[in-house]
Amino acid sequence: MITPRAARPEDAAELVRLRRLMFLAMNGHDETGSWEADAEAIARRQLAGPHAPLGAFVVDGDGAGAPHLAACAVGRIEERLPAPGHPSGRFGFVFNVCTDPRYRGRGHARTTTEALLAWFADRGVSRVDLHATDDAEPLYRSLGFTEHSTALSLDLRSRPRVG
Repeated sequence: MITPRAARPEDAAELVRLRRLMFLAMNGHDETGSWEADAEAIARRQLAGPHAPLGAFVVDGDGAGAPHLAACAVGRIEERLPAPGHPSGRFGFVFNVCTDPRYRGRGHARTTTEALLAWFADRGVSRVDLHATDDAEPLYRSLGFTEHSTALSLDLRSRPRVG
């Protein structure tokens, strides 16, 4: 039986390691950089306290020289103005689900994601969004995720400054 637990601030470095593995699996190349130290500091800060906006659930590795964490699912609560279909105004976004390659195929992604979804529900979140890779889409669909809408986005780093 897989037993997930809530991530703690001291798990931040391992969460970033798993995030880097996720990007490697998605893009096919390893992207180290200053983002890792920034991500670790933000994770450490946003996991602290009883009203932490960052939710993360992990499965511990089995020791014996293996990584500290085998898997994680990480998401964040965003509070928007309430609307008729979402009276709490609380939305969740799942942005990091990863299992270390040594532990894949054991149900860790499902278990940690289910724990994260329960955490969102306990906090009054009315809708959860995520972006899925082709490989992960069947898992998310089996958990009840469906197509929502087409979103537009703008990369402000590439937009010319006005004025």
